[in-house]
Amino acid sequence: MESFENIYLDFSKQPGKSRFAETGLGWKPMGGGDTFTLDRTNIGPSQWSRAARGYEVKVYSRNLGVIQMDGFQQEDYDRLAKCFRLWYGVNLEQKEHALRGWNWGKGDFGKEELAFNVRNQPAFELPYSEISNTNLAGKNEVAIEFSLPADGDETGTNGHLGGARARGKKAGGATDQLVEMRFYIPGTVSQKEKKEDGEDVTDGENEEHNAATIFYQMLMDKAEIGEVAGDTFATFLEVLHLTPRGRFDIDMYEKSFRLRGKTYDYKIQYESIKRFFLLPKPDDMHQLITIGLDPPLRQGQTRYPFLVMQFKREEEVSIDLNMTDEDLRNKYQDKLQSHYEAPIATVISRIFHGLTGRKIVQPSKDFISHHQQSGIKCSIKANEGHLFCMDKSLMFVPKPATYISLDNIQNIVMSRVGGAVSASRTFDITITLKGGGEHQFSNINREEQKGLEAFCRAKGIRTKNEVDDDGSALMKAALAEEEFASSEDEVVQAARGSADEDDESVDEDFQADSDSDPAEEYDSAHESSGGGSDEEMADANGDADADADADSDREAAVERPKKKTKTGK
Repeated sequence: MESFENIYLDFSKQPGKSRFAETGLGWKPMGGGDTFTLDRTNIGPSQWSRAARGYEVKVYSRNLGVIQMDGFQQEDYDRLAKCFRLWYGVNLEQKEHALRGWNWGKGDFGKEELAFNVRNQPAFELPYSEISNTNLAGKNEVAIEFSLPADGDETGTNGHLGGARARGKKAGGATDQLVEMRFYIPGTVSQKEKKEDGEDVTDGENEEHNAATIFYQMLMDKAEIGEVAGDTFATFLEVLHLTPRGRFDIDMYEKSFRLRGKTYDYKIQYESIKRFFLLPKPDDMHQLITIGLDPPLRQGQTRYPFLVMQFKREEEVSIDLNMTDEDLRNKYQDKLQSHYEAPIATVISRIFHGLTGRKIVQPSKDFISHHQQSGIKCSIKANEGHLFCMDKSLMFVPKPATYISLDNIQNIVMSRVGGAVSASRTFDITITLKGGGEHQFSNINREEQKGLEAFCRAKGIRTKNEVDDDGSALMKAALAEEEFASSEDEVVQAARGSADEDDESVDEDFQADSDSDPAEEYDSAHESSGGGSDEEMADANGDADADADADSDREAAVERPKKKTKTGK
């Protein structure tokens, strides 16, 4: 037996003790925990290379992927090489890494990892088990997303998920974690056509394919992102997603589900699902399924913490799960049924509930809108959507999907933006959070105010109503506007003196219907008196005498100022 101290397994945060014996190898953390062992029959090709904490032994196991042990000293090589050669029948190959610092090279797909080689030397390797998703980010660009731990303390060597080493958790051992990498792959490659049985077609020329597409397809197969990730329990085709926008096929597996679209494919672990909502849309035609994810779904630089799916209420589906009765009883304790026949939104939500164990949250019975619905129409900035009131939270969908816990709400202020009379039909609410920050929902129908106030009282949330406080002022403004419209002549006269003595004509010199050229103001034919047009209008209406008496009364009450002579320009 050979023993080595201060060895790190799969980038673990804590060192341990590594032992090599004729029956196999093992590793035990110094601080206590589960022990990892590997039988000699499972040990495949192995490498010795320089690494972060000294020197590393990398073992390509036959069914457990890549196993990395870091922290050896340079003089330990001879002892280890002898152990591998005599006990395991494996040559411990010394591997030199490329140190040129180039960012261009060649991708080499191995059995357990993707190697990026620079001048036939590996610059870095990416184990397939650490790749959670890959997408075509452009015509010649492939994006690779890496698995993330559920929390900061979880690594591949602390006993989580049933052992000292867990698949896809190596990133948890580092302080900083690489979450995405992109490869630019230009040009095209030749690929032979294949028959249905897999043999190459001998006749004909080789087809040219985009190199990035071929790289993407090979990575999908090697990293088991897709249908090869196990048996599919259920599949739903062409499901409309509002966030991210598009139609995706949903494949449900034992520990994850996959969204397959025309451009993007996503593989999402059930561990990432933190919340699950089934929301009836207020149009009486659709239902929404909203899934909260942590870590969020990533599409390039865009993050989607919520998936929003839309279904027709009347669309029913009949499906049989690809499970045995024994699995239904033992693994899922009758949380799932072998056969479902119900509306599609109900079926999908029940299957998700059985596979993930997450509670299906639905709108609270304490709130009913004015139109007898569970949601109310409103807006976040320029985005229209619906706000749903749950027993413990508020949820706005579809974009941007916003979740607010009732326990995190400090107060809610109901107010009205703008002072126009038309604004009295709607109001806004501003939700202030206890930890700082706020959310504003605008353009809410005035009829929903009483229902929201009653819901807030039932949940013990402090509210301030500024809508009714300024309601009286708006009513006074409206009445003043009506009085202004009914007595416009008197108001204008008070503001302009005797300028409004004329009933209809404001500019006495303007004659729109005259066939002759109008007289200029400085012309001798110009009349300085302003009563001509009034008298003609009065004669046309047959009320000349009455208007003349009214004019004389006004002239007696108000001294007529001398009319100013206009100057032509």
